[in-house]
Amino acid sequence: MEKFTEDETGSFCSYLSEGCRLCQEGAKMVLFVTGLCPKSCFYCPLSDERRGKDLVFANERSVKSDEDLLKEAALMDALGTGITGGEPLLKIDRVLHYIRVLKSSFGKEHHIHLYTSLAPERQVLEKLADAGLDEIRLHPPQESWGGLKHSPYEASLQNAKELGIEAGIEIPALEGADKVAAFAEEMGVFLNLNELEFSDNNSKALLNNGFFLESDTASAAAGSCKYAETAFSAGKKIHFCSSTFKDAVQLRKRFQRIAKNTARGFDEVTEDGTLVYGVIEGGDQRLAEETLENMEIPSELFEVKDGKIEIAWWVLEELKDGIKEELEPMGTKIFIIERYPFEDGMLVELIPL
Repeated sequence: MEKFTEDETGSFCSYLSEGCRLCQEGAKMVLFVTGLCPKSCFYCPLSDERRGKDLVFANERSVKSDEDLLKEAALMDALGTGITGGEPLLKIDRVLHYIRVLKSSFGKEHHIHLYTSLAPERQVLEKLADAGLDEIRLHPPQESWGGLKHSPYEASLQNAKELGIEAGIEIPALEGADKVAAFAEEMGVFLNLNELEFSDNNSKALLNNGFFLESDTASAAAGSCKYAETAFSAGKKIHFCSSTFKDAVQLRKRFQRIAKNTARGFDEVTEDGTLVYGVIEGGDQRLAEETLENMEIPSELFEVKDGKIEIAWWVLEELKDGIKEELEPMGTKIFIIERYPFEDGMLVELIPL
């Protein structure tokens, strides 16, 4: 077996593509270009919000214009972008446009990889290479894994390599992954294996296919990691990405990058990259503002918004008794919240005071 390194999350690799290296740093923006897809993989985790719908998202931001895309990339100091879906190549003109926009705005060094379940022909790959695509990852369906030699996927990988695009295969770690590893080794391309995960949308299909959860506290499917370990005996350029790594490291580092650029002076940034602050909501907002002024709270420690005031949580905690006495009779509520570090980010915790 080829030598490999392993981390505390269970991920291991003998090779990392540039796209994966930047993902590990949390430095890649995820560009979801469409929810449309001709395939129906039983393990697809795509949410109902996106599945089958022609929508565009940059991370969690809905993209209606190039400005939305560039704003999100700047927000996280993105060093690269991963293009995904759905099936991105169903919207090839959109993909080409976004590659050009990102490259022209952030420079040729902004690394872009694309993930596709199709086997694009040379003409399509030429367009992608001309636009500036750095890396492509093909996702052949599981039923084809034993016959990839002389398939359209072989031709696509060979053409991508000839055009200067780093080429690889990316699949979930399932039965037959060792056959894909042997094929990747023969082709001289990398293989990324993702630990199979349960989600709200695929759990029924996974159970019907004989999979079950590794534990009560994780989303990983039992046995997926073993298929990855078997595949390592068949190839030299392999990376296994655990579900724990995606949640505990990759996502957290991306949040930390975003939080660094979005946190206000009074927000506390946690180790997970979430933001914590206090909220004074409802009731007589003008009275709430006057109360803070009378308490001589510096203006840089709070922000007045429509219907609420957001404030340093430690200030709210220290002054809660006086604020409640003054404002609660007017229907005001005060609490501390923790949320994801982007506009209207998901609420992680709410603590009433």
